[in-house]
Amino acid sequence: QVQLVESGGGSVQPGGSLRLSCTASGFTFSNYAMSWYRQAPGKERELVAAVGGITTYADSVKGRFTISRDNAKNTVTLQMNSLKPEDTAVYYCNARSPLGSRSWGQGTQVTVSS
Repeated sequence: QVQLVESGGGSVQPGGSLRLSCTASGFTFSNYAMSWYRQAPGKERELVAAVGGITTYADSVKGRFTISRDNAKNTVTLQMNSLKPEDTAVYYCNARSPLGSRSWGQGTQVTVSS
């Protein structure tokens, strides 16, 4: 059973940094593409960054966010720098199997406000 547990969310002032972590269990982590999504109030969930065969970022976070994975520890991390108020959202960890099925974490709130 796939289990994804996010941590590291919180409140920060504009320009600050946060580091989100997702710890995975119940599957062969190295075989899965991992990604971070976010959903702001009243908006659809959107892809933030993904790491699998290639690493991709949403245009809105390029140069500010960095996704990385540690296959030995079954973790995927999102380092977020130069945070802006528009980065405020619930951030979700996602695992995609080789067959395309997706699993989600419970989400962690990130609030950027002065």
